[in-house]
Amino acid sequence: MIRLERIIWVRADSSNRQDIRKRIVTTALENNLVDIVIKPEDAKIFEKLGKLNLILIQNNKIKKNDKAGEFIEIKSKTDQANALKLAGKTDYVVVSTKNWKVIPVENLIAGFQKTKTKLLVEVADIKYAELFFTTLEVGVDGIVINPTNPKKLLAFKNYLDGLGAHHLTLVNGKITKIKSIATGDRVCIDTCSMLKIGEGMLVGSQANGLFLVHSESVESEYVETRPFRVNAGPVHSYILTPNDKTRYLSELKVGDEVLVVDNSGNTRSVVIGRVKIEKRPLILVEVKFEQKSYNIILQNAETIRLISDGKPKSIVDLKLGDTILIWVDTSARHFGMKVKESIVEK
Repeated sequence: MIRLERIIWVRADSSNRQDIRKRIVTTALENNLVDIVIKPEDAKIFEKLGKLNLILIQNNKIKKNDKAGEFIEIKSKTDQANALKLAGKTDYVVVSTKNWKVIPVENLIAGFQKTKTKLLVEVADIKYAELFFTTLEVGVDGIVINPTNPKKLLAFKNYLDGLGAHHLTLVNGKITKIKSIATGDRVCIDTCSMLKIGEGMLVGSQANGLFLVHSESVESEYVETRPFRVNAGPVHSYILTPNDKTRYLSELKVGDEVLVVDNSGNTRSVVIGRVKIEKRPLILVEVKFEQKSYNIILQNAETIRLISDGKPKSIVDLKLGDTILIWVDTSARHFGMKVKESIVEK
């Protein structure tokens, strides 16, 4: 299992040609890779290309804003020992292991664990990125991509995007209660992406049982489609976000990332462009799965849909005994993160 929270730097200082270095920076920015190593003489030019975090590596010294580090090429056991001496004494250590791949990285991962120092490995090939991310089941804190050309960088980006996408197992819960209730503050999540038929977000009143609430991408005779929107429910509800965390809908804000899930359980991350909180009439839907009950509260409106029999179905058309897609998790959560603890939510 590869941890998703990794540091990703891009080296745009290796080529002797400024036009190639500039193309690498441009490609990185276009793909949301903003931590970029540059040559000092390129700073004024490249800063105009977009908002980026400039990193300098000179004489093996690393400077990133107010943080510092060391770059070490591992050629011998002495180099490895010198790198280990830096654990806990600087912000970053970047190592290059061109001729000796796995063993020194294993030793370094073990030595840097539980210290403040972030261990990064320079890589020029995707296969080594995957190797170093999984070494000793813990992996390095990040990688420094050293692409020979922009196409190589795009291949890395496609690989990294694949790390963020994973599959969730959705199950069918049988509806045991549908009840109109009073008004409340409900949240519309407007994203910076277009959502397709079958896609929505996992939301619910209990963190261990979330409902696939469909996007407003279905045609309706009452209102225009809003394929960028999920009308997710009241402010108290949980939503599943990237890195397998939950958050309250009330916490979400512009620029945050949320998880989009389709009716097959495939996922992708999208960015929030707007959050709308308005008072609306509500409806309670409760289901049962394997003798456990889960519930969700939603706005009582025809455009709100859950997934029944593989298709989006308006809540006004749902009835007792129908089955709808939910995601069930056996873990408890504390501040949105999984914990080994007994928590009951009703």
